[in-house]
Amino acid sequence: MSPSPPAGLLTLQLRPGHPDLLDLPWHLPLSAWEGACPRWVEIPRGLSRHEVLFVSYGEVVYALKELPGSVAEREYAALRELEARALPAVTPVGLAHTRPEGTGEERGVLVTQYLQGSLPYRTLFMQPGLERYRARLVDALAVLLVRLHLGGCFWGDCSLSNSLFRRDAGELQAYLVDAETSELHPTLSDGQRRFDLDLMEENVAGGLVDLIAAGAASAAALDWRETSASVRRRYEQLWAEITREELVGAGDSFLVQERIRKLNALGFSVGEVELVATGDGAHLRMRTIVTDRNHHRHLLHNLTGLVAEEHQAQLLLNDVREWKVAATRELNRSLPLSVAAHRWLNERFLSVTQSMQGAGAPEDLCELFCQVLEHKWLMSEREKEDVGFKRAVADYRALRGLAEPVEPAPSE
Repeated sequence: MSPSPPAGLLTLQLRPGHPDLLDLPWHLPLSAWEGACPRWVEIPRGLSRHEVLFVSYGEVVYALKELPGSVAEREYAALRELEARALPAVTPVGLAHTRPEGTGEERGVLVTQYLQGSLPYRTLFMQPGLERYRARLVDALAVLLVRLHLGGCFWGDCSLSNSLFRRDAGELQAYLVDAETSELHPTLSDGQRRFDLDLMEENVAGGLVDLIAAGAASAAALDWRETSASVRRRYEQLWAEITREELVGAGDSFLVQERIRKLNALGFSVGEVELVATGDGAHLRMRTIVTDRNHHRHLLHNLTGLVAEEHQAQLLLNDVREWKVAATRELNRSLPLSVAAHRWLNERFLSVTQSMQGAGAPEDLCELFCQVLEHKWLMSEREKEDVGFKRAVADYRALRGLAEPVEPAPSE
């Protein structure tokens, strides 16, 4: 005979590769779990209309959100579709229907995987030392909305509270965390995009006003009107650049590669280039089809197997290319980028990161290496010469109070 389901749990659908969650106190409403659930963990989160909490299973943390059943089902389906379209959003794990004791009311509980290393926007304003990231919010939120719109997602409630931000080598990457009002279409009309932008501008302004009211920021230091308007301006600049069409003449084939390189520099991957005759016999109309904002991530992973954020990957690839130039000069022969990347991974990246793992060092090795790169650059600027990796690593280690390495110091 199979065991009875936990009290209060009506149905539970889970995707493979995750724990069964059957040891959670489903007989209680989420608001009562804090003292009754040993797996409950406290994690900074944004404001929410619904009850949200976090539970841990080993190294993995899951977010649970309590909603009316039909709303939970709709959001779970939306997140599954966002994932299928490779759009930046939290990962859906499962959906439960419960009837907690004493409530007599059926509820839905959406389960998502916590986005490791992410921060709600309020933490960026309230936690000392994170001031440098505040100015990056504008670009991160604008890029997120561009990505979603390119993928046919009408958000319907774009706001700072409904986003999570992950640090990325001094920049921020934004992710959708609330898809209750999202709609997925093949493409969006200009009217749908404008409506989403109107909602975004109003919500961002409201979120910043709330910060000022809570004393987390001053009205003098934070111009909420200008900040919310600047997200829209940045979005419109990006959208215009990504979607604009160009005329290509018979002798202008170089424009195709130039256009691809420009979009790659912005971090966007180009799936294909569409060339359509204009009818005048002299020109073709060129339109690029952008797939995602992970160009450098894809390239770095293909070359090294490293999984990094987009801006991290861009910095790491720059260092790979610098290493390739130095190795080519030393060997007096050209090295393919793939060969250079393999040697760079073993002789520099792993050497640097393995020598500094431990208390006080970031767990994200790509972020750690990017911090060393930045430290090396600042030292070199201060001393007006390239200080090299050995000195930069030693100085960074001393600054962070890290123990002496057990591995040899990295080569230059």
